[in-house]
Amino acid sequence: MKAAQISEFGGNEVVQVYNATKPNPGAGKVIVRVHAAGVNPFDWKIRQGHYQKTMPLRLPMTLGGDFSGVVEEVGSGVSNFRKGDEVFGTASVLGGGSGSFAEMALADSKTIAHKPKNVSHEEAAALPVAGISAWQALVETINLSKGQKILIHGGAGGIGTFAIQLAKHLGAHVATTVREKDKHFVKNLGADEVIDYENQSFDDILKDYDAVFDTVGGETYAKSFRVLKKGGIIVSMLEQPRQDLMKEHGVRAVAQFTQVNGERLSKLAELVDRHAIRVQIDKKFSLDKAGEALMYQQEGHPIGKVIISVRK
Repeated sequence: MKAAQISEFGGNEVVQVYNATKPNPGAGKVIVRVHAAGVNPFDWKIRQGHYQKTMPLRLPMTLGGDFSGVVEEVGSGVSNFRKGDEVFGTASVLGGGSGSFAEMALADSKTIAHKPKNVSHEEAAALPVAGISAWQALVETINLSKGQKILIHGGAGGIGTFAIQLAKHLGAHVATTVREKDKHFVKNLGADEVIDYENQSFDDILKDYDAVFDTVGGETYAKSFRVLKKGGIIVSMLEQPRQDLMKEHGVRAVAQFTQVNGERLSKLAELVDRHAIRVQIDKKFSLDKAGEALMYQQEGHPIGKVIISVRK
C-alpha cells in the first residue's frame, strides 16, 4: 500500500510516498481503507519536528490523523464496528494509529465513529480535529447559549469555519476576525460582525463579550481579554492561561487540548446530517502530493480545510 512518510524532519522535501506494509489490527483497533485524509497545522509541525522534545516520534513514520473511509478489518474486542462500515475519525500515530496519509490505516476504535450520511468521504475527512475543537470549546468548556456574544479569531480557518456555524446554531451573536478578502465568506457562514484584523483593532470595537475562542495566539490572545466582560471566558488553542490578565479583567482562561473520541464525533456527525454545519473545502491534493498539501496548509492561508483524496 502507498503511504506518505518522513524519515527525517524538515520541509516539503522530506515527505516521500513509499510502498509501506499494511498494518495489522490489534485488540481494540480497526483497519480502515482510507478514502480521504484531512490536513491540519499539527501535521506540518510534526513534519518539521516541533514536538520532538515533548512527544518523541520514531522514524520513519506515516503522517496524518484525520480520515474517512471504510472498515476493512476489526481487531478483537471491537463490537461497535464491522467490515464495510463507513467511518471517520483519527488515525494519528500519537493516538495509537498508523497515520492517515495512506491507503490503509490502523485506528483505535475509540477515536472513530460512523461517518455522517449526508456528506462525501472528502467532507467527512475534514471534520475530526477541527470540528471537535469547535465542539469541545463552545459546547463543553464555554457552554455557549442563546443570546450570548462570542468572538472567534481566525474565522476563515479550518476550526473557525466550524466554530462560527456551531455558535450560530447555539443561538449566539458571533463576531470574527479575518482578512479583508475573507469577509464575505464568513458572513455567508453566519457571522454577525466581521473585523478585518489587518486594518481594524478588534479590541477597540468589541466590548462586553461573554466568550472568546482563540485560534491565533500571540498578541491577539493578550488583547482579547479586553473584549470580555467580567466573568467571561477565553479558550485558546495555542496559549496557556495568563494569570495576570485573568486577575486584571476578572475573567477565566482555558488552554484547550483537543481530544477526538467516538462520542464527540457522533455528536458532530449528527449536526452535519441535520445541516447545522457545512464543510468548507479549500483545496484537494492526491496522496502523491501530500508534501505539497502540507506546504499549502502551512503557507497558503486556506479558507476552510485542505484534503488529501486517497481513493477516487
